[in-house]
Amino acid sequence: MTDAQKLERWIARFPPIQALSSAHLQIARGTVQFPVLEAGATAYELHGECAHYLMCLEGRTRIFRMSESGREVLIYKVGPGGTCALTTQCLLSGGTFPAQSVAEERTELAALPVGTFQHLRGESAAFRSFVLGDYTRLMTGLFTLIDEVAFSPLKQRLAQRLLSEAGPQGVAAVTHQKLADDIGSVREVVSRILAQWAEAGLIALRRGAVEIVDRTSLAAAGRR
Repeated sequence: MTDAQKLERWIARFPPIQALSSAHLQIARGTVQFPVLEAGATAYELHGECAHYLMCLEGRTRIFRMSESGREVLIYKVGPGGTCALTTQCLLSGGTFPAQSVAEERTELAALPVGTFQHLRGESAAFRSFVLGDYTRLMTGLFTLIDEVAFSPLKQRLAQRLLSEAGPQGVAAVTHQKLADDIGSVREVVSRILAQWAEAGLIALRRGAVEIVDRTSLAAAGRR
């Protein structure tokens, strides 16, 4: 893919970029980079410097913290068309990244250097509106996640995670350990619940994946 094609794909994926003035758009086009992260690669380390404003074009990253006991606690994930709320917070405050960000699969990003980000934020009302509006939306979602983790029963969180991870064919390509990490539990507990649901005919267990057989019943089971 040529640089011109990458630029056009970036603008198509993030339509608000088109609202920038010609001068500001020229600055953005002239400085944006398009890094690629292979699965498992790190986007940001805990307490690392935030050098770029990242926008996801393809793929997915997971943002998490590691507990003192070594358990991974998922904060949120960023997919195509998404930005990272913690990266935005880091750039706005001038602090360091408060978590870890890792690519779950091959991930293509559009990255605006911090200098460009700060310039456009100060000079472009359109860019400022995009950044702050997206940040507000992401933070609202983050608080929703906190509510779910703090107050939703474990089975409900597991059912919701399966339903959100499942592709068009109803298959969620996740391991029991990854599901446990995502909902703040342990693999043994997750495996036991999945086995119960499989016996009830709601799901089918595959190697490294879970197939949803009955979405409606699974959602209902998660609420019980």
